[in-house]
Amino acid sequence: MATCVDSSTPVSHKPNISQPDDHSFNYMKFCRPSFSDRVTSLPISKNRENALHTRIILEEVDHDKDGDDDDEVEVEGEDLWLKMHEEAKLDVEQEPVLSSYYYGSILSHKSLESALANHISIKLSSLSLPSCTLFDIFFGILVENQDIMDAVKDDLRAVKKRDPACISYVHCFLNFKGFLACQAHRVAHKLWLQGRKVLALLIQNKVSEVFAVDIHPGAKIGRGILLDHATGLVVGETAVIGKNVSILHNVTLGGTGKVCGDRHPMIGDGVLIGTGTCILGNIKIGDGAKIGAGSVVLKEVPPRTTAVGNPAKLVGGKYNPVKMDKMPSFTMDHTLHICEWSDYVI
Repeated sequence: MATCVDSSTPVSHKPNISQPDDHSFNYMKFCRPSFSDRVTSLPISKNRENALHTRIILEEVDHDKDGDDDDEVEVEGEDLWLKMHEEAKLDVEQEPVLSSYYYGSILSHKSLESALANHISIKLSSLSLPSCTLFDIFFGILVENQDIMDAVKDDLRAVKKRDPACISYVHCFLNFKGFLACQAHRVAHKLWLQGRKVLALLIQNKVSEVFAVDIHPGAKIGRGILLDHATGLVVGETAVIGKNVSILHNVTLGGTGKVCGDRHPMIGDGVLIGTGTCILGNIKIGDGAKIGAGSVVLKEVPPRTTAVGNPAKLVGGKYNPVKMDKMPSFTMDHTLHICEWSDYVI
């Protein structure tokens, strides 16, 4: 399958960019590398727009609210894309056999929008649905919607920061199907809002077949999302997922029957949902809550509490639940609530 690459000349930097929110990570100045060895390629796709680049924002911000003391730094805007180029070059030096793959996926592209559209379109393509057709769809949506690209970058940072198995941004971009499925959903959701429901549902079906992740295009998903492993994840049409949420594999955010209207869960900011969990019905999972692995949640979970079991119950009891002082989606701690063997007993 031919690779669609971006050979357009970059336009001037956008003058405006949104300010970091309360969950911003730490940033520091990053030196712009030289790419004198880059070679442009002629585009295969005819419908092409100039890639949009974000302004370079070089600023330092305080540590996040969890008091993370590590020295890892994060980069923003165009710097993130330059960082990915550096990582790709280092990978090629270590594994020259991958040079063609890395060139087609990363190094031949002038923007994150182009690389992401190309990579996902190749993953989802088939004989009857060529990658260049999908590329035009994905690239057009990504270029025209800066909010989606901001969310993509936050997702990259979230995976790199929270998943110890992620060795680089490029590693996440190329190999983490949870990340790719989430970005494909963002495009499908935009198409759904535009009334292009047939196309949105097609993308949902292809993502389900390729990545084993089934997210209805009507579902609303915030930014800074980690879908760890992601296999078996099912999210219903009216589900809402907040910002900075971490979800593991085999999780279902589903309904309880044939009720119309809002019938799926609403997941607050900073929630951690463990493996094999089912959250069913139009219920609210409060900000900073944690759902233990294998739980079946049918009732509302208050903020900063832990629910575990089948049916799930609050650790500490309904009237005096144990409150957490750290955001569980950031700590990724699944066993903090367990002190003794008897704590397993519901």
